[in-house]
Amino acid sequence: MDRTEKREFVATLGSVFADTSFVLVAQNNGLTVAAVDDLRRRMRAAGATYKVAKNRLATLALDGTRFQGISPLLKGPTALAWSKDPVAVAKTAVEFARGNDKFVILGGAIGTQTLDVNGVKALSELPSLETLRAQLLGLIQTPATRIAGVLQAPAGQLARVFKAYADASEKSGDGSAEGAEAA
Repeated sequence: MDRTEKREFVATLGSVFADTSFVLVAQNNGLTVAAVDDLRRRMRAAGATYKVAKNRLATLALDGTRFQGISPLLKGPTALAWSKDPVAVAKTAVEFARGNDKFVILGGAIGTQTLDVNGVKALSELPSLETLRAQLLGLIQTPATRIAGVLQAPAGQLARVFKAYADASEKSGDGSAEGAEAA
């Protein structure tokens, strides 16, 4: 990489850090190309990006951003993963780390809060953003459904009263007609 490419890389990473909500730092020492490709594919499927970056360039890109607290983690062969959905990145990374002991999660940052390995693991156990949205929608819809049921109940009861009255009128009408014929 020449200086121009390095500047462009730092600028690109800086803009990514300005846009994203979560950054994960991991060591990838000894991962095979196939394993890295598999991890990248999983990250992409989760809506995240995984990139191996030179520590010095990543540190320069982190300076002045809300994620600068993770700069001390950038030692040795490290890689960065980021996404707007923090749970998706954490889940994907923790799941991959379980199956591959050469991939070691060092920590991460969500907003200005720096997380250690345990923080990232705790984050991975939370429901995803899509799941939370579905749960919230269910909570919002439940009262509306109940209100609709309550509002429809009196109309249904009134209809049943009218039907019972009509049935009673028919029976009394039929009974009086039979009584009139007998007399």
